Amino acid sequence: MRYFKGKQFKKDIILVAIGYYCRFSLSYRDVSELLRERGISVHPTTIMRWVHEYGNLIYQIWKKKNKKVQSSWKLDETYFKSVKRTGRYTINLLRNRL
Repeated sequence: MRYFKGKQFKKDIILVAIGYYCRFSLSYRDVSELLRERGISVHPTTIMRWVHEYGNLIYQIWKKKNKKVQSSWKLDETYFKSVKRTGRYTINLLRNRL
């Protein structure tokens, strides 16, 4: 992603910090301490800036990838009796437009 070009920290570190903040509802200081435990020293204010800068962008990407079904579907099962007296079921999937 070109959005992370020229940053002091790698893209992965920025994404992990934002992920901790958003996913687990942690404070910036808590995220900073979690990263420090893993050997990465980041000030809480830096994490706040990352969330402000990249939070909306990450949300828009997530929203595109996780689209929900916009309509409902109905299942219709029909039994047909053929000339040779063998019964067959057909299942029709119908889209119900609301």
